[in-house]
Amino acid sequence: QVQLVESGGGLVQPGGSLRLSCAASGIIFSIYSMGWYRQGPGKEREWVAGITSFGSTNYADSVKSRFTISRDNAKKTVYLQMNSLKPEDTAVYYCKGSQGTRVYWGQGTQVTVSS
Repeated sequence: QVQLVESGGGLVQPGGSLRLSCAASGIIFSIYSMGWYRQGPGKEREWVAGITSFGSTNYADSVKSRFTISRDNAKKTVYLQMNSLKPEDTAVYYCKGSQGTRVYWGQGTQVTVSS
């Protein structure tokens, strides 16, 4: 059974930081491209950041220079370090794993940026 389990969300003040984790099981994690997406209140889900199986990364313009995606293949975990958080970063954050036609999603973790 494939599972992607996010953790690390919470309430943070503007300018603060959080690190999200997504732990995978049931897949050969090292061959999967991994990504983070988010869905804010009343908005559609949007892509945030991605990392390939080779470790190449890319980011949405809205988070570039503030967020960093990384992976630890030994721990089967992908991370999203979020710095300089803004109220508009408030959303449910989801991780996604993809390899060919195989696509899996986690259940999401809430991030709220508010004073």
